[in-house]
Amino acid sequence: MRLTNFAALAAAALVSATAVSAQDRAGWPNSLTVGTASQGGTYFVYGNGLASFLGEELGINASGEVTGGPVQNVTLVQTGDHAIGLVTMGPAYEAWTGVSELAPGLEHSDIRALFPMYQTPFQVITLASSGIESVSDLQGRRVSVGPAGGTPGTYWPRFMETLGVNATVSYAGAADAASQLKDGLIDAFAFAAGVPISAFSQLAAEADVRMFGFNEEELATITEGHPEVSPLTIEAGTYAGHDYDQTTVAMWNYAITHADLPESLAYEITRLVMENNDRMMQIHSAASETLPENALNNGFLPFHPGAVRWFEENGVELPEELKG
Repeated sequence: MRLTNFAALAAAALVSATAVSAQDRAGWPNSLTVGTASQGGTYFVYGNGLASFLGEELGINASGEVTGGPVQNVTLVQTGDHAIGLVTMGPAYEAWTGVSELAPGLEHSDIRALFPMYQTPFQVITLASSGIESVSDLQGRRVSVGPAGGTPGTYWPRFMETLGVNATVSYAGAADAASQLKDGLIDAFAFAAGVPISAFSQLAAEADVRMFGFNEEELATITEGHPEVSPLTIEAGTYAGHDYDQTTVAMWNYAITHADLPESLAYEITRLVMENNDRMMQIHSAASETLPENALNNGFLPFHPGAVRWFEENGVELPEELKG
């Protein structure tokens, strides 16, 4: 029996090796870099896990790199420094239209979508003893909004301005901001990442904390003033010990690449991610939304031809204007 099983495994390995060698690898790079974000956030976990998965399956040296987040990632892909970038669609749209804070005036016309990742909810965490229960309560308080150039670092100050909230804003990576909150150096940590946010989960395990998004009045103001976001409810139980729903807003996240990435490689990356959701879920539970049908939540960015080919082969009808 063991010899039979061994033979079967050997045959399967041979088939797999043959499939890999049969791929059109013309122009494939020797390595891939995935732009993520700060440690303690979902991008860091998702991006490094994605890099490991692609490296294992494609036989390429792939690695994740800590960055300032989507605003920086989109430019690193445009300039060819990174093969893959994880981005939220708000910063991606600003870069696409030439109004990126990092590279103003540069239209990032060479970026292309690969696949949908998940929604990024905007969420605040404070110590329960702070008395802070809403975004409006952040008036006059010390608030970290994540790293400069990241999605939360870009949009939380805008949201607070829209609501007329004047806070003392600082910037730090997710892990550092969580430590600052626990040590009393800041009053609140306003962030945005796929839930559960690992830094928030860690804080909830170590301290008595309160988490929230936007209350009903704030939500109406934000959705009216910021059409790039949509309402979302973070369900009770997402974080251990927090048995209440949190109303907030979210942006969709996509993995992007450069238009010059070989079509066969873009196809293989898209195929691996879209056809192995169980494996992606092992990386981070936010990948529950890393599904083919969510490709249609992209309203402006053309998909790479390799990605277009996979989606068309698998029954996802992309708008003509998004076939890059």
